[in-house]
Amino acid sequence: MDDPPIAGAVVAHAGRVLLIRRSTPAGSLLWTFPSGKVEPGETAGEAAAREALEEAGVTVEPVLLLGERVHPATGRPVVYVACRYVSGMAHAASPREVSEARWVRLREISALIPAGLFGPVQTYLDSVLPH
Repeated sequence: MDDPPIAGAVVAHAGRVLLIRRSTPAGSLLWTFPSGKVEPGETAGEAAAREALEEAGVTVEPVLLLGERVHPATGRPVVYVACRYVSGMAHAASPREVSEARWVRLREISALIPAGLFGPVQTYLDSVLPH
């Protein structure tokens, strides 16, 4: 059976984007978007919103499917979903999985994710965040 895809929540708010630091890296990934497996019967958007709440303690609404790929670091299928921030204070809501949640500026992403972002995600963030 194929692995279920991973849904990643790309949450831009107040000039920053939400990233989490994993307690245990997924492959070479330490900092990522809130993300996790799409459960049976769930859309990628619903999974992204659920993961943002479970991992970072923020309520979001899925807005736009940004794209999908097989992640080069993990080999897992990933679907990226742009989400609108609704409420909540970002924090490590699931300490077993997440050691930190942080709102970061566009220029800070490359230091946290040296391999860079998936092209459609970078394009989206370039369009919604100040440079």
